[in-house]
Amino acid sequence: MKLFEDEIDFTKNILPKDGTVNYYGKLLDPKSADHYFEVLLHTILWRNDEAIIFGKKIITKRKVAWYGEKEFQYTYSKTTKLALPWTKELLELKEKTEHETGETFNSCLLNLYHNGSEGMAWHSDGEKDLKKNGAIASLSFGAERKFAFKHKETKEKISLQLEHGSLLVMKNATQTHWLHRLPPTTSVHTPRINLTFRTIEEGKTLSNTNHYPTK
Repeated sequence: MKLFEDEIDFTKNILPKDGTVNYYGKLLDPKSADHYFEVLLHTILWRNDEAIIFGKKIITKRKVAWYGEKEFQYTYSKTTKLALPWTKELLELKEKTEHETGETFNSCLLNLYHNGSEGMAWHSDGEKDLKKNGAIASLSFGAERKFAFKHKETKEKISLQLEHGSLLVMKNATQTHWLHRLPPTTSVHTPRINLTFRTIEEGKTLSNTNHYPTK
């Protein structure tokens, strides 16, 4: 099942069951989206991502960064990241996202895809550090890319195009019942930056969660 802009109400749930995904479309106007893309591209402390797969360390071409209001430790793919303090622009985008969605977030995982050859395999964001059934807000900048969901049991698939400056929110039981991915493509030759604002629950993180100043 493929979703097109003229077929959906951006405020409604695009999943047929077992979760909630809302696509808000463009949260930012093109000029503002261009501005944030350039700032994020050049000021975020990007690092190649690492994962332990079948006992071997894999270094990805895709780059990542982890920011938050505290020194949160976040573990996935058997690697742990320590959150950096918010930048001015990340706080601005967090506030815009919270205002639009009515949700609150205390951390953000960022991904930089240099072109369409870089993507993400099927997965769920169900790490133990995250708030159970909490909202994850995804902001996209740069190249427009396809984003897909697959039900874990029925294998039903749903996909949509994530636009430059757009907002998508996954919440409730979505991570329990659905996988999602960013499939690679040969038709995209420019970068995409994705921000996923999340909530780390107190008491679930590893030690060392000192508060960062917000300014």
